[in-house]
Amino acid sequence: MNVKYSQKKYNLKIKEYLKHNELYYDKNSPIISDEQFDKLKAEILRFESNNLNLKSKDSPSNTIGFKPSKNFQKSRHRERMLSLSNVFNAEDLRNFEKKIVNYLDLKNKNNLEYSVEPKIDGISASLTYKKGVLIAGVSRGDGQDGELITENLKTIKDIPKKIENKNFPDDIDIRGEVFIKNSDFEKLKNKFANARNAASGSLRQKDPAQTQKIPLNFIGYTYGFFESNKLKKQSDFIKNLKNWGFKTNQFNKVITGIDNLLKYHKEFEAKRDKIDYDIDGLVYKVNDFNLQKRLGFVTNAPRWATAHKFSAEKSFTQILNIEVQLGRTGALTPVAKVKPVSIAGVVVSNATLHNEDEILRKDIRIGDVVEIERAGDVIPHVISVDLSKRSKDAKKYIFPKKCPSCGSSIIKEFNYSTKKYDAVKRCSSQDYECDKISIEKIKHFISKDALNIDGFGKKVVEKFWDLKFIRTPNDIFSLDYNKIEKLDGWGRLSSNKLKYSIDNSRNVTLDKLIFSLGIRHIGQENAKLIAEHIENISNLEKIDKNFNFNSFLNIDGIGDTQVNSLKSFFLNKNNIQIIRKLSKILKIKQNIKPKNGKFKNKTFLITGKLEGLSRAELKNIIEKNSGKILSSVTNKLDYLIVGLKPTPKKVNKANDLNIKLISQKQFNDMLE
Repeated sequence: MNVKYSQKKYNLKIKEYLKHNELYYDKNSPIISDEQFDKLKAEILRFESNNLNLKSKDSPSNTIGFKPSKNFQKSRHRERMLSLSNVFNAEDLRNFEKKIVNYLDLKNKNNLEYSVEPKIDGISASLTYKKGVLIAGVSRGDGQDGELITENLKTIKDIPKKIENKNFPDDIDIRGEVFIKNSDFEKLKNKFANARNAASGSLRQKDPAQTQKIPLNFIGYTYGFFESNKLKKQSDFIKNLKNWGFKTNQFNKVITGIDNLLKYHKEFEAKRDKIDYDIDGLVYKVNDFNLQKRLGFVTNAPRWATAHKFSAEKSFTQILNIEVQLGRTGALTPVAKVKPVSIAGVVVSNATLHNEDEILRKDIRIGDVVEIERAGDVIPHVISVDLSKRSKDAKKYIFPKKCPSCGSSIIKEFNYSTKKYDAVKRCSSQDYECDKISIEKIKHFISKDALNIDGFGKKVVEKFWDLKFIRTPNDIFSLDYNKIEKLDGWGRLSSNKLKYSIDNSRNVTLDKLIFSLGIRHIGQENAKLIAEHIENISNLEKIDKNFNFNSFLNIDGIGDTQVNSLKSFFLNKNNIQIIRKLSKILKIKQNIKPKNGKFKNKTFLITGKLEGLSRAELKNIIEKNSGKILSSVTNKLDYLIVGLKPTPKKVNKANDLNIKLISQKQFNDMLE
């Protein structure tokens, strides 16, 4: 689904996610199915991968579960309890393996083994054993801190309280899923919405005696902290779990090859209804622990594992109208307003149409009966039109030629990488010249990924805009709180809380400030790279039309797309003025660089193909050891790592500048 979506739609999805995340994890009273909740998360992640400018601290890519309830004592996990990425089809799965193969630089992907297990729709829990005795049980929580629910977990018959096996580790966290069988849930269905809710609600009872009344089950599948792990494979660990007295899933197996994974997935989906507990997909893990260690993690999910969800849901409905939504970057996204229809228990009234080209290609008209699909979508997408049901009154949709907010002309940008015009149309105005874009940019500025102003939500931004309290981010720090406390729904307490949050947000790191500015194509990671490059706020203030923007190309990870976006942003006088005002209002801290690594203050560049190692993995090793990767040969370069078939131009230039050339073996020797 290679499409771009507006910031507004993305923000709506994040809001939807937060709402359902709390209902799902904290309140135990979801209003959508578990499958749809998982798909909601997947859609946000997919939007982010297709739109580098879309990123929120509240995104499922940054969050796991929900913050622990105040009803229980918090307990920090010794190793974070991460979530999994999702795949929905063969193409997704092949891309998942392709990334693994490229990262590890594997010669033969056909030998890559996967440990496969059903993804049970239950509640994750972590059990700490010391000297064979269960001493603590913790819920997932937000992945870092969970709820200490030891006594409740001890009521589950499947969880051993003491393990006598001599091979059992002295110190380990066993992780698994707590769930209720469907046959047992039949007796409880009048009290709970579904089996998962029953399991979650039971585990969070204050009185363990109440938990004991519910027929909970536990299946182990992995570990967190593991002292002196000498096992080589995930499948070996599963065998050990069984020997130690834990129940494991009868359908666990080891499979090699994507085609075989797809075949097993198809077979399993056909028989899932015959299994006495809810399963919403299969989990694939690279079986080799050594490869898992090399692959590592991205933010809140492992590179070496994914969940392959079962089929999407589809339905037919009628398009009542088509509206255009405008995002922070000026992107215009058409959305079909459809006659409400239930898909997998969720009432759907909106469907994304992606862009004008998509509308023309599928010949979508107002009044058409269309098939829509929810394949991880919060706002589903239109698959096709049922032409046999098209009426004579069906109207062709004419995409606006002017911005619906400011009246500026709408443009399509030329992409120099693809040599084509982008599919997305955009408002041609510059940043704060368009009211709608300004509102969305301010929403981004106060979001949790950026300044993180608690209590200053999107609706507050819209209300304050309508009242002319704010027009730029600077106005946030000069609000009249006397006026605010007199507004409907406010008061002195609410006003003081907002003031407190805004005052706290004045302390910010340079990379957070750069990200908060909402520069197109500059996400959190790029903002960190730029912050390290320019070093301090004074240097940021000096960026203007006379600045050498090509200097950013020396940053590994910054390319022409980002440089052109930075140039466009800093050539706008309004943006420069906003930065200069913010520098006087905020207390901006310099980003702290890694300390005391083996490659501290050393710079590297790679040319040619590496053996048994990808560039991404080598870059990760260098950065973990406080080194820096450059993107070109300059006199600032310390080492040029020369692999097979290097670029002669780079080698020659390095020799001319007396830069040291090292082989991959010499680099390994330096590392050792």
